[in-house]
Amino acid sequence: MPDRAVLVISGIPGAGKSTLARLVAGRLARSVHIEAESLQRCVVGGCVWPDGEPQSEAMRQLRLRGRNVALLADSFFEADFTPVVDDVVIGTRLAELRSDLWSRPLLFVLLTPRLEAVRERNRQRPNKDVFEAWRHLDAVAREETPRVGLWLDTSEQSAEESAAEILRRAWHEGIVS
Repeated sequence: MPDRAVLVISGIPGAGKSTLARLVAGRLARSVHIEAESLQRCVVGGCVWPDGEPQSEAMRQLRLRGRNVALLADSFFEADFTPVVDDVVIGTRLAELRSDLWSRPLLFVLLTPRLEAVRERNRQRPNKDVFEAWRHLDAVAREETPRVGLWLDTSEQSAEESAAEILRRAWHEGIVS
């Protein structure tokens, strides 16, 4: 495993991105967890979430969020940290991130648990029911995301097992630079 990289953990909402990103970052010597959703929450006046209206403004803010994630990741990388980003980077968003982010190596992990596993995990999340609203993104992730990096079915794994597998495999199988 190299000293550092930018590690992106992606998947549909409810797939376990934030949990795994925090666990993985916690096991690295110098790391930072960048939760893209937290950057979206920084927009107070006029915030439009990706499922909001007008759709053009929602997509503009989603793209802005992606650019800011890349800027933040580059800044931490330059300061000798491994940024561990969690965001829904599927379909064309992967190409956007790759062009926005300057730091390399770039490691990409797409979590691909079965929809039934995501539904069950969602039931266990207090105050955050995202499954029905975003389940359609599973098809986008599987059909429209370039087949690069490490695709990981975490359906039968605990969070600790998934984090260990990411750490074991991402530096070899996840490179998308």
